[in-house]
Amino acid sequence: MLLALDVGNTNLTLGLFEGTELVQDGRLATRREATGDELAIQLRSLLARSGGDRRIDRAAVCSVVPSIDRALREALEGGFDVQPLVVGPGTRTGMRIHYDPPRDVGADRIVTALGVRHRYGAPAVIVDFGTATTLDAIDAQGDYLGGVIAPGVRLSLDALSQRAARLPWVELTVPGPVLARTTVASMQAGVVYGVIGQVEEIVRRMRLEMGGRPQVVATGGLAPLLGPQIPCVDRVDPLVTLEGLRLVAELNAQPG
Repeated sequence: MLLALDVGNTNLTLGLFEGTELVQDGRLATRREATGDELAIQLRSLLARSGGDRRIDRAAVCSVVPSIDRALREALEGGFDVQPLVVGPGTRTGMRIHYDPPRDVGADRIVTALGVRHRYGAPAVIVDFGTATTLDAIDAQGDYLGGVIAPGVRLSLDALSQRAARLPWVELTVPGPVLARTTVASMQAGVVYGVIGQVEEIVRRMRLEMGGRPQVVATGGLAPLLGPQIPCVDRVDPLVTLEGLRLVAELNAQPG
């Protein structure tokens, strides 16, 4: 079985594949100071719900947190006896990348684009709601064109409470009326309706540059909350990056 790990700044998302089928998934908080032993215990605990850890023979990783990469490799090698494929420059993806230089684009963005292309076809715009909000485009030929990086929704809310002395920490939720009547509701409305407008406008401009009407796929941990609120979003798939990791693992397991 293949263990796929998508390591983000906030969460580590895990997927267990039997062939092409995702049979288990879960999330852990990303802890930059975690040791390999600690990560191995956490991963085993999460996987033990279905006994999946006893059947793992391959692992694939994409990470945007370099400080955790060594510990994660130690966890997989020592705790699961597998040599992980870590996606990075030089990894075969089967996708042409129009970025300058290509190695500068995050592995997670390319892996997610692969998953979207495989599941939903091309052209497409991918909106990833994570610590940062990213919007990436693939053209009708399935090439990666580039995209946009913006502050994430939770990051924006946290910045308000940390930098404005009289504003509290608030829970991220779908707000009510935009004419909010409490401070908490005002902050929720400002951030959530703000990101709705942001995504709508960026997608509109991307469609003008790309031509036609590429479908829009929302992913990331906050996609189930935010995706349905945004009119231009056609599909919500919070785990599509794991599918991309499976495809990369299969491609790089093939000879030549």
